[in-house]
Amino acid sequence: MRTSVRWINDYLEKPASAQEQADALTAVGLNFDGRETLPDGSIWQEIETTSNRGDCLCHFGLARELAAKTKRVLVAPGSQGDGGVKRNSAAPAKSSARNCSEFIRVCNMDHQACPRYSARVIRGVKVGPSPEWLQQRLRDVGQIPRNNIVDCTNFVLLELGQPTHVFDLSTLAGGEIQVRRARAKEMFLPLGDQAVAIELSPADLVIADGEKPVALAGVKGGALSAVRESTTDIVLEAATFNPSQVRASSRRHKIASDSSKRFERGVHAAAIDGAAERLADLIVQTAGGTLCDGVVQAGAPLPELKMVSMRCDRCRAVLGADISNQEMSQTLQTLGFSPRLQGDLIECAVPPQRMDIEREVDLIEEVIRLLGLERVPMTESIQIRTAAADAKVESAERVRDTLAGMDFVECVTHALISDAAANAFLLAQHSALRIEDERAGGTPCLRPSILPGLLAARKLNQDRGAMESMRLFEIASIFHLDAKKQHHESVSLGMIADVEKDDLGYRALRGVVERLAHEIAGQNATCTPTTSDAVMHPVAKIELNQVAIGRIGFLTPAARGAFGIDKPMIAAEIALDLLLAHWPPERPAAMLPNMPSVERDLSLILDNARTWAQVESVVLGNRPQHFESMSFTGVYKGKQIGADKKSLTLRLVFRDSARTLRREEIDLEVQSLVQVLQKELKAELRA
Repeated sequence: MRTSVRWINDYLEKPASAQEQADALTAVGLNFDGRETLPDGSIWQEIETTSNRGDCLCHFGLARELAAKTKRVLVAPGSQGDGGVKRNSAAPAKSSARNCSEFIRVCNMDHQACPRYSARVIRGVKVGPSPEWLQQRLRDVGQIPRNNIVDCTNFVLLELGQPTHVFDLSTLAGGEIQVRRARAKEMFLPLGDQAVAIELSPADLVIADGEKPVALAGVKGGALSAVRESTTDIVLEAATFNPSQVRASSRRHKIASDSSKRFERGVHAAAIDGAAERLADLIVQTAGGTLCDGVVQAGAPLPELKMVSMRCDRCRAVLGADISNQEMSQTLQTLGFSPRLQGDLIECAVPPQRMDIEREVDLIEEVIRLLGLERVPMTESIQIRTAAADAKVESAERVRDTLAGMDFVECVTHALISDAAANAFLLAQHSALRIEDERAGGTPCLRPSILPGLLAARKLNQDRGAMESMRLFEIASIFHLDAKKQHHESVSLGMIADVEKDDLGYRALRGVVERLAHEIAGQNATCTPTTSDAVMHPVAKIELNQVAIGRIGFLTPAARGAFGIDKPMIAAEIALDLLLAHWPPERPAAMLPNMPSVERDLSLILDNARTWAQVESVVLGNRPQHFESMSFTGVYKGKQIGADKKSLTLRLVFRDSARTLRREEIDLEVQSLVQVLQKELKAELRA
């Protein structure tokens, strides 16, 4: 915020130099960011404020912080004259015969978007130039003086941080103000030399008269109700609006203002009256006129002040500093918290402007902010205890490392995709989860699958000349609505790979899935054929401990064609939480063998329908006496064994822990096992 050094000093009994102001404000967390001396000798400084300190987006707010830090006396606005110029400090003259409600009516139709709206009426003003002191304060911070009415609203905004607005009473149709939602396609012309009319929607909150919008609530006033040279009767608006509502309208219409900047950070409903009275006082002093009795207002009841307590012992423990209970209480008193010390407990009534104070630790921060971080003792060494690695993070990193070691490249794609892409990858009974935001453009859907993003990344690389075989993966959240329109979000692992030969492509990606299951769960994953869909054909479900955790299959031409990819691709998608629930894997320890093993390779001729799982089940169910393990070696298909047959080769390992086995013993065990295979699987031993 651009600040004037002499303007801040208007509220300090003892002025502070530019450097004193910069140093003190920086010490309390409001950083100095440069200064400039103007031709008339006045100095402006840039002071940074955090997004939660809307109370410091004004000169009086900064003066309050400076006075608390430097132990100066804070002077209320107007109590010693404005701009160093003495004036009649008596209250503005009020009509005893006419009440404000005779000239204006207020109807607030949305208390959530506008918690409180107030209007005052001043009759008989004369629009003209502002006094020199007022113009000077505005010029100090880069403002251009307009006229006494507009300049007073800008002054109060920069003095107290409360946005206000002034309407020409004669332009308000029906003599009423409505706080309401805009109607569909309703037009509004904002203030500004180059302003053009904008089209509103029911998402916008407007201030309207009996016929039309006269302001975009919290953002911009309207040109049709603006104060002109001929204006004599005016309506003073002082209100507060929901920060989210103001932010949304400001961004939707690309209109930003000093008012919207402050409303977006929060303006308390209890702060309205003081600013409105200050504005009315200034207008009567600079433009004349008579302030009508009363205030017309509408909105929710004023909320009670927040009460927040702080334990003094807790404050000392958090800060590690020896600060007395009395010093803590006095420090909070300087910031207007009205502390009440009872034993070890300080109970504070939080002033309305401090909307950032919610809990005990906020008060602790206020104490050390004012007393100075130099009060916190420094030690040459600190004790550190290494925390155990988070299981979810560790297991997810193992997934990434495993895939990277198998030539997969990790991608990070956008969570928002198009309607067409979302609908193409939705499972049965699911529907897409959409967001209502104009910034989403042509991608309003949260992805129901990882695969669309990976396919888009593959297409981008293809268009840029990366035509060689690629393997891509991503770990991210996916979203959908179920049949009952309930929102679901989960973390998914998606993988895609180019395919040179169909059978090799499936076996390769299945091997990746099995490797992941072994690394994470220490178990074998099974892939069982299941019903194909518009995304994958053929497709198999991935199971771990007989629980389905994902699916694997070839992407259909339609799924690939939606992204302009012609070459065949295989994909897999795994519910990552179901996989990582098995982490860490249980790996039993065993002594290394002392005796040599004996290996036998068997080549069995089987029907094509027979699977490795069936062969494995028969062998393990009839394991010979010295059997240790078995493994897959290969499969062969050819004319020599018939079109409906295949030759499957497996390797059997035998071992005795106490002695060396003889070949004759193993031959008998193998022969017995072959007989079982011939009986149960109709297998033939290939010569």
